[in-house]
Amino acid sequence: MNLKLEMIVLPVSDIDRAKAFYEKVGFRLDVDYTASEDVRVVHFTPPGSECSIIFGEGMTPIAPGSFQGLYLVVSDIEEARAELTGRGIEVSEIFHDAGGLFHGHASGDVTHRSPGQERRAGPHPERASYASFLTFSDPDGNGWVLQEITQRHPGR
Repeated sequence: MNLKLEMIVLPVSDIDRAKAFYEKVGFRLDVDYTASEDVRVVHFTPPGSECSIIFGEGMTPIAPGSFQGLYLVVSDIEEARAELTGRGIEVSEIFHDAGGLFHGHASGDVTHRSPGQERRAGPHPERASYASFLTFSDPDGNGWVLQEITQRHPGR
């Protein structure tokens, strides 16, 4: 059985502000549909992704800005940072972890998950796959992490 992640329902407080932000980031607008004054659906897909985000009126009871650690994968973290900042998106500096461990995202900053994790400035010194990151947040505070992957681990 194949199971593909198709969509993430993102909690936002202002639909038009969120729409403008994700357009600015460079996501593709797939749908902006109003069914009634209580139901509006806005659907975006990140470039190169098969999974999309959706937000709108009447979509979720979850508090706006409560999603953290939404990962986007890039093949060149420095190029991605330059493109996002060129689009006017406020992003963190590129960083890596001294131990190469998983990073989360909470309120615009990295949340270390294990004792001994230490955030270091710049991309991973060897540019190891899965080891370089940057973060940004949407206007509501939903937190995104960009992770550089140049070569997938076996089985991928």
